[in-house]
Amino acid sequence: MNRNARLLALSTTALALVLSSACATTKNDTGQTRTSAAAVTGSATAPQLRLGYFANVTHATAVYGVGEGVFARELGASTVLKTQVFNAGPAEVEALFGGALDAAYIGPNPAINAFVKSKGQAIRIIAGATSGGASLVVRPDITSAAQLRGKKIASPQTGGTQDIALRTFLAKNGLKTDVRGAGDATIIAEENSQTLQLFKDGKIDGGWVPEPWASRLVLEGGGKVLVDEKTLWPQGRFVTTHLIVRTDYLSKYPGTVKALLRGEIAANKEIVADPVKAKAVVNAQLKALTGKSLKPATIDRAFSEIEVTEDPIASSLAQSAANAFATGLVKQADLHGIYDLRLLDELLGRQVDDAGLGS
Repeated sequence: MNRNARLLALSTTALALVLSSACATTKNDTGQTRTSAAAVTGSATAPQLRLGYFANVTHATAVYGVGEGVFARELGASTVLKTQVFNAGPAEVEALFGGALDAAYIGPNPAINAFVKSKGQAIRIIAGATSGGASLVVRPDITSAAQLRGKKIASPQTGGTQDIALRTFLAKNGLKTDVRGAGDATIIAEENSQTLQLFKDGKIDGGWVPEPWASRLVLEGGGKVLVDEKTLWPQGRFVTTHLIVRTDYLSKYPGTVKALLRGEIAANKEIVADPVKAKAVVNAQLKALTGKSLKPATIDRAFSEIEVTEDPIASSLAQSAANAFATGLVKQADLHGIYDLRLLDELLGRQVDDAGLGS
């Protein structure tokens, strides 16, 4: 072999080694493979992580992870965790857009809206958090969807996950509403605590709300569940809460994002392994955040309605998007690229299904 041939062979071998080390092939549960970068862009860490979440049982991963110090432990001493609590997703999106948050636990529809409004640039979904835990609770005398005509029903915020679910349910049952919430039934946007009080006072007829508010409407407000949202989805699984990050933060500080994901995985394992402890931690945090803890029956019922999971249940996101587009509150758009699950794949050692909507 002459000198040029040897150099060519060495160069080819070196290139192959670079490519093989820079890429990883992962396999999902159905045996499909995806080749992607083994890491997003290295392991840089940030001096701080500003995280948003709700004081809800549907955000148990975040409430527990923050309250029990799991997230802070995984982030390490070099990254300060700063948190902010929200009532609903649209306000959280505004904080992300305004640069006040780096990551957020949030429902699917506000995440879709953030992705669409920013033309696919602002955020990425990097993991799931919770499935289930949302219901339409109404007065006991309401026994069918048809009886919602002329009634006032609350949701946490216009364009939020439960708001879109409520509008979709009404439309499928022949009850029309406009983007303002007016129509055959009236949709009002209220904070969850206010919804409970209005329901107790007889000023509204029901609410499509997340846990623990659905349980509180039942146990404290004397309501009944007209629709458990699990009954509307295949196998009863749908994304209620997932974890999103600002795209620029993910690109700049993948090491911090990976540490946050490690914290989520650890928190979920602890919740599943010891639900009694988890309920106590979450309840103590809810008291610290809202000034009031839940009664034992309420926290028990609320926890029975949710599943904590890193799986984003991406297949349900496409349907949630179609529902949001149909309401007119979210502009129709292509959602390809909304997921970036590469760090989650790496931590779990397998490919997590992104329903074809990944980076």
